[in-house]
Amino acid sequence: MTAENPTGPLGGHLDDDDFPAYTMGRAAEMLGTTQGFLRAIGEARLITPLRSEGGHRRYSRYQLRIAARARELVDRGTPIEAACRIVILEDQLEEAQRINAEYRRAAESASPTAAA
Repeated sequence: MTAENPTGPLGGHLDDDDFPAYTMGRAAEMLGTTQGFLRAIGEARLITPLRSEGGHRRYSRYQLRIAARARELVDRGTPIEAACRIVILEDQLEEAQRINAEYRRAAESASPTAAA
């Protein structure tokens, strides 16, 4: 098996943060929480798990990181709906900062240098 021609059950998705590799039971176990918690953050629209062909929820590593952040807030006493909203806003802020940094770099590279 090589990196150019991956084989196996995951078909080369081992490094893909968005690949839905984890069942609900395994995800809950990894997070140290209950399946009910995962359902609740799904109902709050924090994460939307993909479904297997049999209709079972499947979670990606990215979704597990988001769920872990929500659990951290809930463990500190934040209501689940508020925790989900906080995580969504944190994610939006991070994306906006990334976009602003890209615009800044593009503007700097397009403007003439001051030393010239």
